[in-house]
Amino acid sequence: MKINIEKNAKPFLKWAGGKTQILNKIRFNYPEKSDITRYCEPFVGGGAVFFDMISIYKFKYVLLNDINSELINTYLVIRDELKKLLILLNDMQKKYDFSDNENKKKFYYLARSRFNHIKNDIGNNIQNIEKAALFIFLNKTCFNGLYRVNSKNIFNVPMGNYKKPYICNSENLIAVSKILKNVHIKCGDYSECLSFINDSTFVYIDPPYRPITKTANFTSYTESQFNDFEQIKLAKFVDKLN
Repeated sequence: MKINIEKNAKPFLKWAGGKTQILNKIRFNYPEKSDITRYCEPFVGGGAVFFDMISIYKFKYVLLNDINSELINTYLVIRDELKKLLILLNDMQKKYDFSDNENKKKFYYLARSRFNHIKNDIGNNIQNIEKAALFIFLNKTCFNGLYRVNSKNIFNVPMGNYKKPYICNSENLIAVSKILKNVHIKCGDYSECLSFINDSTFVYIDPPYRPITKTANFTSYTESQFNDFEQIKLAKFVDKLN
């Protein structure tokens, strides 16, 4: 299968462990078989490989999954409610850009507090759009674009040091929204993807990392830790797929 790389959309979030910088190496493992009609990512995260794959291959069916409900809500809002989302993000961009350092700080921590106040609610459509806007805003303005929650599922990342963060990249979000129109987006455990996967499916699995030192212990993408037991469980899932 000839690969013709044409970039139309890129990840709209910074994400721990994102693969944008090493896509050239990952592409060596892309499928060559012409009968691959499905694509599945059980741990989509920032979606760097998905956005690369979708610019190369024409899949009939795509499933993107993640257990992080706020991340998946943001994907859904970009797909289904982009115009309303862009209004909120543009407003945040203007307010943030025209604030001095002290007011930027106040703006950030008020946004973080509001996000934590509403993030655990199922919410109506309006609230889900607000959560998605806050999720993107915090991602662009927090320390290192990190998403980290504590055991109570409270987002606790401090403000980052950015002079002019690109909060509302309208052009890219429009491109992302178009790509997601025919994509099935699901929030759940990776094992729930099994029913979607068949012999014609390319599956890209990029789970939370196992820390190799006591200080490198970032696995808090959600309130549930992806510990050694989960790594063993995942290995058995991969064996089942094989």
